[in-house]
Amino acid sequence: MLSQGGKAPFLLQPVGKDYLWGGDKLKREYGKDLDMDPLAESWECSTHPDGTNRVATGRHRGQLLSDVLRDHPEYLGTHPRMDEKGGLPILVKFIDAKKDLSVQVHPDDAYAAKYENGSRGKSEMWYVMDADEGSAIIYGFYEDTSKEKVRDAIRKGTILNLVQRIPIHRNDVFFIEAGTVHAIPAGALIAEIQESSNLTYRLYDYGRVDKNGKERPLHIDRAMDVADLKSAASPRQPMRLLRYERGCATELLCRCRYFQTERMLVNAGEGSTGSAAPVPFSSDRNSFRILLCLAGAGTLRSGEEKLEFSAGGCIFVPADLQGMELEGRLELLNITC
Repeated sequence: MLSQGGKAPFLLQPVGKDYLWGGDKLKREYGKDLDMDPLAESWECSTHPDGTNRVATGRHRGQLLSDVLRDHPEYLGTHPRMDEKGGLPILVKFIDAKKDLSVQVHPDDAYAAKYENGSRGKSEMWYVMDADEGSAIIYGFYEDTSKEKVRDAIRKGTILNLVQRIPIHRNDVFFIEAGTVHAIPAGALIAEIQESSNLTYRLYDYGRVDKNGKERPLHIDRAMDVADLKSAASPRQPMRLLRYERGCATELLCRCRYFQTERMLVNAGEGSTGSAAPVPFSSDRNSFRILLCLAGAGTLRSGEEKLEFSAGGCIFVPADLQGMELEGRLELLNITC
């Protein structure tokens, strides 16, 4: 028996990216059975043309998520962003940076719409799952600069002297607004929630070459069009307040115009260490929900449906689905529009 109106949550199959800076943590620690080395990113919930997930369980098993949502637009919900371009307005991924990522910047919605064939821009949120001691992200410029100064620094290979470095630690949260020059450092393992976009303008890539011996292209002109060249205030960690209910603790990590992300710590029902009953869970009419499991294992029950998942798993929950229950001992991100 299916849940309300035939709707039920389902697991997704990841889509991998083998960018040259990636590692093997996603395979070793999160069981990503993807035939690529390195494995830099696993896209966990996406309808973007550069990487669309397939459904792994339930009545839609084997179908592309984009096809499922085209046939069942009610799964998306009534949030106004759902109708902008079709498909999911956000994209969820894991990033394993064995090496430093390029110094880069993303365009905003207006620039992308005008110059990138109507695409979305890319603002994003990072949740740091792990980081080497001493790791620091690049985040904006430490003082006001100019296009001429940045171009000159790129030519001379000294752009790293202009950018601000911010130490990162496990459990940190960063919101990277479109236009912010940034880079993820080597040794960081990150869950990223972003607009559904794959637009990246590289300013500097350390002179690296790909598997064919060619340097990856830079996009300096477009980067200069969109980069915020003013000094960037050091990002502060958001005030995080855990809300406790029996069997579950929840905290808000990020709320912006594009998405909202909460972190949930569940210890309830079967597989838990306590005696708490399963945790009630639902989605409203406004938006679907994405559950990204960071640690542990659990079960999501919906009617007579029983969906088991573990660290690295990603669940799509259709909008307006009530009466579900979460149980197990796990940490997850609860993402919605």
